[in-house]
Amino acid sequence: MTRTITVPHPRGTGRAQQLWCSLPTELARRFRAHADPISRRILEEIQRAVPEYAKPLEGEFGKMIVLAIEQAVLSCIDSIDTVPSTEDNWPKLFREVGKRVHHDGGSLNSLQAAYRAGGRAAWRYVAELGQAHRFPAAVLCVGAEAIFAYVEEISSYSVEGYTLAQAMATGTLERRRRRLLELLLASPPSSPATIATMAEAAKWAMPKWVTVVALDPRSDQHLTPAPQVADDVLLDLEGTEPCLLTPNPDRDLRGLEGRLPGWRAAVGPRVRPADAATSARWARRTLDLVRRGLVGDGAVTHTADHLATHWLLLDRFLLDELSAKTLAPFAGLTVKQQVRLADTLLSWLEHNGNTPDIAQALGVHPQTVRYRVSQLSDLFGDRLTDPAQRLEIQMTLRAHQLLGTPPPGEQ
Repeated sequence: MTRTITVPHPRGTGRAQQLWCSLPTELARRFRAHADPISRRILEEIQRAVPEYAKPLEGEFGKMIVLAIEQAVLSCIDSIDTVPSTEDNWPKLFREVGKRVHHDGGSLNSLQAAYRAGGRAAWRYVAELGQAHRFPAAVLCVGAEAIFAYVEEISSYSVEGYTLAQAMATGTLERRRRRLLELLLASPPSSPATIATMAEAAKWAMPKWVTVVALDPRSDQHLTPAPQVADDVLLDLEGTEPCLLTPNPDRDLRGLEGRLPGWRAAVGPRVRPADAATSARWARRTLDLVRRGLVGDGAVTHTADHLATHWLLLDRFLLDELSAKTLAPFAGLTVKQQVRLADTLLSWLEHNGNTPDIAQALGVHPQTVRYRVSQLSDLFGDRLTDPAQRLEIQMTLRAHQLLGTPPPGEQ
């Protein structure tokens, strides 16, 4: 083996080609005799590892898959030997694979899994051959990197082909944008390559930040006019969870109330596009607080204004556990006594023990406040002077106040 192994640094399209070309040319002769066995091994592994491909590969789809595997193996070997190959046809061939998978109703996730399985099978074959012929470790390392760089490149071409076929099938620009919104809000998240390709098909420039606004019609859906939004806002009013996604919340959220006749809206947090589903989830939770009457029912409600409420109500099990711990002194009292003393205790904590303010807040006489505070002191004792326990008590009482439920009594 006469060629020195040099690994170039540039990445992206052509990275695999650069790695293949850095390998000793003598390897091409050794591997060429193994082209068919490698291809068969790859096909067997794909059919074993990916259920969608476990069936016999027949028709045009089967021919294309077999051709793609054979072409991939030969192209890699040709690249080692610096033989002019069909490299320029890589994008076209593997885009066609993606289009064919979509046309036949196949899954994009299964297609990507097939590429990964094929790459693993190819590497295992090469590693076995390399050990048998005692290839230098450096050669095997570069070979491994070249295989997986190649798999990444051709997989991206197929993702592009699949997504473009999907976009063409979807039809209008409006539908493509709705599909893009679905991909952005999908859980688990869609791949960046899929989203980028759909964004291009939808003619939507990918922003650095996005904000999701959950929408809820105040009247019949069909009688509610669509909100007036900018051209780069993604909007879905027909799904079970209507929403919009804006790349420019400073522009679109200013005066939003006036553009939402017949709708109530909840604004999620500002996030990166990859986290759009998180923004949507919190926007919908905020909308749920509005529906339950736990926060004010304005035209537009911002999640950022109710973070403490979300936090307090995030887990009912933990709230019940905390209630049983912090409000244990209420056990044994009647529900009426619990409610009366709980209201007084929360007001006492919120007003730092100021009797006149507590009396005004509760609408009772100051002497009544003093009597109840005396009862609370007898029940809670030193807990009311411990800062950590006071905080837990206040949090628990505030959560029950929001929920409109009395503190728990005897368990």
